[in-house]
Amino acid sequence: MRCTRPPFGEVVEGRFISLEPLTPQLVPELFAAVGHPEVFDGGYGGGPAAYRDTLEGFTEFADTYYAWDAANVHAVRLLGGPHDGLLVGTSTLGDIDVSLGYAHLGWTAYDPRVWGTVVNAEAKLLILGSAFDNGFERVKIQADVLNTRSRAAIQKLGATFEGIARHDMRRADGAWRDSAIFSILSAEWPHVRRGLEERLEKQGGRPVELAPSRG
Repeated sequence: MRCTRPPFGEVVEGRFISLEPLTPQLVPELFAAVGHPEVFDGGYGGGPAAYRDTLEGFTEFADTYYAWDAANVHAVRLLGGPHDGLLVGTSTLGDIDVSLGYAHLGWTAYDPRVWGTVVNAEAKLLILGSAFDNGFERVKIQADVLNTRSRAAIQKLGATFEGIARHDMRRADGAWRDSAIFSILSAEWPHVRRGLEERLEKQGGRPVELAPSRG
């Protein structure tokens, strides 16, 4: 299959979540979801020094952090249950190179109240499915080498660990970050997809429930 650019501007509904284009108008909702120190403590956005505790500060951060017009930047909302429609996170398919069939799935953060639920699994299923259904060959996923929680989640997807890229980028405090690099190839996608689908099946028909607030 010839690689094509995944479509922009579409709302995609799964079983437990929906994806829609993240726009600047949704930043207040996103701040309510991910504007927590524990989200940035793991390395998101450049690490703890990137955290902003006000909507004004977060808006300034978001203005330069998200590739608004150059990537598939998604807002993630819950479907069904008492929190139907609640924005709980974001994830992006970016660094797209159509000629090589390459993309990078990242810039992902969720409300801590949905950590450990099927939200991330279904978001990955929908976004990766979009990429591979459009003929992409390789999707990279990476995490700060210090972020053991994210690294474990990526390995749980079935992604292959490729190694550590040393001094890959700067953290928000200016320190060098090493990145753990993983990837999924098109030939591996059916196996990865089955694993994600099995995780969704275990949820049954129950909508996602929010864990108690951690703060």
